[in-house]
Amino acid sequence: MIATLTAGIKTYDTPRLAAGPGDDAASASDLNTTAALDFCQRWLAGQEEFTLHTSGSTGAPKPITLRREQMAASAAATGQALGLRPGMAALVCLPVRYIAGQMMLVRGLELGLAMTLVEPSGDPLASLPAAARFDFTAVVPLQLQTLLAGPPGYRARLNGMTAILVGGAPVSAALEQQLASLAAPVWHTYGMTETATHIALRRLNGPDASLWFHPLPGVEIDVDKRGCLRAKSPTTLDHWLQTNDLVELAASPLPAPRSPAFRWLGRWDNVINSGGVK
Repeated sequence: MIATLTAGIKTYDTPRLAAGPGDDAASASDLNTTAALDFCQRWLAGQEEFTLHTSGSTGAPKPITLRREQMAASAAATGQALGLRPGMAALVCLPVRYIAGQMMLVRGLELGLAMTLVEPSGDPLASLPAAARFDFTAVVPLQLQTLLAGPPGYRARLNGMTAILVGGAPVSAALEQQLASLAAPVWHTYGMTETATHIALRRLNGPDASLWFHPLPGVEIDVDKRGCLRAKSPTTLDHWLQTNDLVELAASPLPAPRSPAFRWLGRWDNVINSGGVK
């Protein structure tokens, strides 16, 4: 099944996205839609490299160039881990100029999802009809808090999802407690721009809820002398990537080639991310 992208009142199938935004770019009501149409055209044209900027957790934001194969590998691993299937409906509510939103587009295009794009805001469902239903989305904690506190219909729409990703900031204990009453699987992500978003997930609710992140298929992890995580996977072109994240590795060994789970303890350099301010 081919991917589709709905933005406002217009729905674009894959051939239309491949043709480029054309006049729709000029008439788009927001820059996010223009950027999404442009990215989809470049991806479908086979562009090999994409430049994004880091979030600035370890200093000033810097440009990072990712290869197509890294981003495609990330999308495939996410699809496998979450059971995403062609034709599923995905809500894209994060800015597509950054890696989290851009990778939602890659997942949609690579996995054949029916994407709905909305202007990023605290309430991702506010501009959508009450009948709109989704199987999959990625949000930041603030958006998830808003949805949980929203109208009664919001909870039913969340519970109808196959998977909800939440990332971009630590998840508070209060939010985790709220998620205990949600039936849909909610996953906290661990990753960064350099790894084309998440390389590990931990379940936030249900019987499998845990403090431990489990690496995605194909991800190898280790720690340096400081106890900081390093990782290698197809999303890093199989090169070791060193982080400043202090972690605890699970003591129980796992059968090869699976990597151990890990628990995030904090930043070695003591950078604090609160509400998007670092």
